[in-house]
Amino acid sequence: MPLPLCQTPILPQKPRPIVVLAAGGIVRDAHLPAYRLAGFEVAGIYDIDREKAEKLALDFGIETVYGSLEEACAQDPETVVFDVAVPAVGLKKVVAALPDGATALLQKPFGENLEEARELLALCRRKRLKAAVNFQLRYAPYIMAARDLIEKGVIGELHDLAVRVTVYMPWHLWTFLEGIPRVEILYHSVHYVDLVRSFFGEPRGVYAKTVKHPDTKKLASTRTNIALDYGQLKRANISANHGHNFGLKHQQSYVKWEGTKGAIKATLGLLMNYPDGEPDALEYCTLDEDGKPGEWQSVELQGSWYPHAFIGTMASLMRFADGETEELPTSVEDAFKTMAVVEASYISNASGGTPIPE
Repeated sequence: MPLPLCQTPILPQKPRPIVVLAAGGIVRDAHLPAYRLAGFEVAGIYDIDREKAEKLALDFGIETVYGSLEEACAQDPETVVFDVAVPAVGLKKVVAALPDGATALLQKPFGENLEEARELLALCRRKRLKAAVNFQLRYAPYIMAARDLIEKGVIGELHDLAVRVTVYMPWHLWTFLEGIPRVEILYHSVHYVDLVRSFFGEPRGVYAKTVKHPDTKKLASTRTNIALDYGQLKRANISANHGHNFGLKHQQSYVKWEGTKGAIKATLGLLMNYPDGEPDALEYCTLDEDGKPGEWQSVELQGSWYPHAFIGTMASLMRFADGETEELPTSVEDAFKTMAVVEASYISNASGGTPIPE
């Protein structure tokens, strides 16, 4: 009999209406489909490009398109949630416009660097916001199921976590990334840094190298290796190569956990053959009493990263705002710690490797 595993977040008892601030691709592909699945009401939407907002409103049955940021932010902060889905460069302006005491879900990353993250954190505190950052990978069904397996003790004590991404990413879909100094770690591997922290806690330090690709001349680095230091018994590695333009056969996209009694592997199908994606998968294997590995068991999944994981970040924020829980896993305070690891990765990259002795 398959082991019952938690793959879906707890939904709020009384979901708040959502005011969406931005109408980009991520809102169309993930935010709005997720809210529709969860039965969350979207009260209105705003974007600097009104035509884009009106098209989304028509496609998703949103009644109100706000004419300005000020009009959108004039909604009652006691009753709505603001979904701030702008790139990092625009976060500070939008957060400053939110009403004091508001509840807000902010797009990741939490600023373009640690200095901005520090300013954003101070701004959120000054305005007394109940704010979280949309690190939604934590809520992907295969991640939730893997966490449940680990918490149930199925693979024993977790001591190894590896993320490997070898895919071809169509970067041209995100033109706002062109010309900025930080790309891969800040806008993609930040997910994995946050994920590792959610399992292992705070690392002692990082070793990182991030490099450009000759075919993406308008972009900063798009290939990265990060090793997070958790002492002598735990290992955490992130390897991301977004330039594998050689067909699907050898593309890889997975997270692997190893423990003293077993292992788990999640295949993140979304990133392969992007944006069409490939099937997700979750498998686990355990050792018998003699220490011999058994057969790998497959877990039937209930959704994927897009759009299902986006339900989790919003649901947890709504429940926190209304006092249903005291936990806010992706709070701005927690997100700041992820940004500190990201900053350390860029510092490590800039410092270079240890010279080879003569």
